[in-house]
Amino acid sequence: MLRTLSRVSELPIIVKQLQKNAAQAGVSKTNNYATEATVQVNRPFKLHRLDEGPATEVKLTKDQALKYYTQMQTIRRLETAAGNLYKEKIIRGFCHLYSGQEACAVGMKAAMRDVDNIISAYRVHGWTYLMGVSPSGVLAELTGVQGGCARGKGGSMHMYAPNFYGGNGIVGAQVPLGAGVGLACKYKGNGGMCLALYGDGAANQGQVFEAYNMAYLWKLPVIFVCENNNYACSCNTDYYTRGDALPGIWVDGMDVLAVRSATEFAINYVNTHGPLVMETNTYRYSGHSMSDPGTSYRTREEIQEVRQKRDPITSFKELCIELGLITTDEVKAIDLKVRKEVDEATAFAKSDAELGVSHLWTDVYSNNLEPKLRGTIAYDIDHIQERKGVNH
Repeated sequence: MLRTLSRVSELPIIVKQLQKNAAQAGVSKTNNYATEATVQVNRPFKLHRLDEGPATEVKLTKDQALKYYTQMQTIRRLETAAGNLYKEKIIRGFCHLYSGQEACAVGMKAAMRDVDNIISAYRVHGWTYLMGVSPSGVLAELTGVQGGCARGKGGSMHMYAPNFYGGNGIVGAQVPLGAGVGLACKYKGNGGMCLALYGDGAANQGQVFEAYNMAYLWKLPVIFVCENNNYACSCNTDYYTRGDALPGIWVDGMDVLAVRSATEFAINYVNTHGPLVMETNTYRYSGHSMSDPGTSYRTREEIQEVRQKRDPITSFKELCIELGLITTDEVKAIDLKVRKEVDEATAFAKSDAELGVSHLWTDVYSNNLEPKLRGTIAYDIDHIQERKGVNH
């Protein structure tokens, strides 16, 4: 099931590979229905400074199959809706879509525990949903209305939820912040860790390497995750080795089970030994942002080929059907449910009202030590706390 993603060539025929996997998998059945399957990983993980790596034989239950498929399909639908709202000029400003990269987020979230945290860059609509915000809360934030998860103040790049520290607009700035979240976990002794995600475009930022150094010296429980979607402004390289002294793992980011296995291994490692770099090799279908058509540096045929042969949702669905974990009727029911939920969320995001002007400067501080906030010429604005931050 695990395959190496190349830009155009060497893209395998997915159905034949899935059939081979299904034949090799161990399947447990109850009343002729599969309840659990064991899938043998066909492509090895790439390792850097590690004697052993993630499990190459992974288990998948029926409940997990249904959950992962629903989550990935919801993210795909959310991003399609966001793209349409942007084209209608209802969403303004920056908007970066995650379509094609769903297996990265869903696989990592599947491995996370209640004490674990995640911080990312600006391609985070899907992560916001996975961390507990409803589709309506995500889309309403994108359209800037008060029903959004940040009351419409944050927009596409600044969404938050419990244990989710955003959404950050400055390239690479979330990486040292993620190291700080890891330091907080170690200081509190709660056994948690932090996933600090960044793209291949941020991999050459100095603050990334500074965060590596600090995390290594202090043995912080941080997984530095480079979501390599293959088309950044920097040179393509083996990002999982860029931590130098830090160990690294390369994983097929188009495969939700591979990402889950790698993340489970990484969580155990960082809580025992200190930081690790993980590269998820993935592919985005859209441009870098809505202002980028995404076809000036690659062909439409290439994108279509990846959609047909490497799509993370389609490949996972076909695998689960082959293993007997999901039926075609269940797939149809999930698709209809997700479509209805996202359509209703879209309608809400279009109809909800914006915050009144007086609410724009509320909740500036968690604990304001001064009686007034600074206005345009003086400290003449009363600080009003309406909602406490989700991670306080």
